[in-house]
Amino acid sequence: QVQLVESGGGLVQAGDSLRLSCAASRRTFSSYGWFRQAPGKEREFVAAISGSGGVSYYSDSVKGRFTISRDYAKNTVALQMNSVTPEDTALYYCAARGMGWGISDLRGYAYWGQGTQVTVSS
Repeated sequence: QVQLVESGGGLVQAGDSLRLSCAASRRTFSSYGWFRQAPGKEREFVAAISGSGGVSYYSDSVKGRFTISRDYAKNTVALQMNSVTPEDTALYYCAARGMGWGISDLRGYAYWGQGTQVTVSS
């Protein structure tokens, strides 16, 4: 069992940067992912990082703007968001992978945080 707590969300303007953090209750070597859900839309994949931290994955909509990273010493996973746009407005979730499914498929994630709200004004 892993508890995940996200932080760092807030209200920013288009073009700004924001850094989200996810704190895990214990150290794991699972892959981690960030997902987001905007009002009226399905939860979608944003980024993921492998268990070793050596490989990262991004959705096309954030590639080149967002960076995922992990700190094993602090049991945290971060999402650096640069050049944000109003389309990035959503509730952002951190998740730890379980078994099966693809890296971008939310069904493959066993543990989820409660989410942190990101709102980008134009």
